[in-house]
Amino acid sequence: MAIRIRPHIGLLGTLYLVVGVFVAWNRGYLTSDLLRRIAGALLAILLWFLVLLGADLHIHG
Repeated sequence: MAIRIRPHIGLLGTLYLVVGVFVAWNRGYLTSDLLRRIAGALLAILLWFLVLLGADLHIHG
C-alpha cells in the first residue's frame, strides 16, 4: 500500500509567510519590478511552447 505524504503549512505557517512578504516589501527587498520579472519568468516556464512559437510573455506595467 502506498503512503501519501501531503505537505501542510497550516494557519501559523501561512501567517508567518504573509508577515514575511510584508516585511520584505516594506524594507525594499520586494519591488513591483521584481515581481513582474518573476511572474514573466514563471509564465515563460509554464508556457514554454508559446515562447518557442514567438509569443512575448513579458509583463509590461
